[in-house]
Amino acid sequence: MEKPIIQVDHISKQYRLGKQASYLSLRDVLGKMLNPKHLFHSKTEVRQFFALQDVNFSVTRGEIIGLIGRNGAGKSTLLKILSQITPPTTGRITLHGRVASLLEVGTGFHPELTGRENIFLNGAILGMTKREIQKKFTEIVAFAEIEQFLDTPVKHYSSGMYVRLAFAVAAHLEPEILLVDEVLAVGDTQFQKKCLGKMSEVTHNKGRTIIFVSHNLSAIQKLCQRAILLKDGYVIKDAPVEETIHEYLKDNSVVSAEIKLDQRKDRQGNGKIKITQIRFENFSSEAISILRTGQDVRIIFNYETDATFSTVHDVIVSFPIMNQFGETFLNMINLATGNVFKTIPSKGQFILEWHNLPLMPGTYYFNTFVSASNVITDWIIDAGCFEVEYGDFFGSGQLPPEGQGNVLLKHDWLVRDL
Repeated sequence: MEKPIIQVDHISKQYRLGKQASYLSLRDVLGKMLNPKHLFHSKTEVRQFFALQDVNFSVTRGEIIGLIGRNGAGKSTLLKILSQITPPTTGRITLHGRVASLLEVGTGFHPELTGRENIFLNGAILGMTKREIQKKFTEIVAFAEIEQFLDTPVKHYSSGMYVRLAFAVAAHLEPEILLVDEVLAVGDTQFQKKCLGKMSEVTHNKGRTIIFVSHNLSAIQKLCQRAILLKDGYVIKDAPVEETIHEYLKDNSVVSAEIKLDQRKDRQGNGKIKITQIRFENFSSEAISILRTGQDVRIIFNYETDATFSTVHDVIVSFPIMNQFGETFLNMINLATGNVFKTIPSKGQFILEWHNLPLMPGTYYFNTFVSASNVITDWIIDAGCFEVEYGDFFGSGQLPPEGQGNVLLKHDWLVRDL
């Protein structure tokens, strides 16, 4: 049996949460010397938090492993341990080969150096000789598509340019193991496809091993044969990609007429406006837990604002809808309909009225997004899901065959003689 290129044995990672300072000033030290009991009796409350708990798996050479889970599941922490950026609290990892990581925009780049200089710097970090780097240099620059900015310090690069160059370096300088976090989402769609194609190529043709973190389940499914599902720091599923995605979707498929969001900790934004609850109703104001194709649906977003709500204006609300693979195929946003809210009450509801629900039967997933004055105030990924059952959308008793699209459009067919 082939020896694993990555072996993870009983990895746990514990963090200490609290207000304890990460450094001591001279005044602190002198105070403790004058009053030694403070050395042993601190009133600072410190909590223990496990980002990972007893994680075990192995990866053979040439595998592409998808790593999925909700925000806060421990995916990025695991990649940082595999990258040897942070050590595990317990357990051990064994790596057989050079590791390149794309964990966040700009990782491994020196901001004062040019793109050209950073290519050589990254290659040296990976243990490559100058001759080896020069051999790949032209390919890297061509892939990254930043020729005109090659001699510009990377501190002047946009986030997209950072990602282009970082991925090009990592993919072409031939590490045996490549770790890729959600960072590819920063790039444009065309470049993302290019990166996915390159990862597939280097794995199948050159035997590279890749661990790929993404919320895009479609990309995970297309690229990976196997996926690992993390939840609250534990490995919940390690199986062929289809089985793992099914487990992830099943775990997030709590269908309800009301979805409470006030306790969600994995939200992004400045918090000036927060969605606290979502409710599905028909146009008679009756709660509905399962929607029907062709039905008129009202979606109510309860929100709250913080103490600075008086400064909130130009509010944009968005309701992106995804299929089972995480692909966004529909987004309802008040900006597009010309209903941007110039001002809002301090506590209230955003109401979306959706006529003739044009969705095929199935389960759909959604995010919530709110911004004010072009600044994100609340953004929740995987906010919830809803179920759609059969309805007579066309009045014909028929719908298109299952699996041939999600969205329905009213239309007519005619025939005429020529």
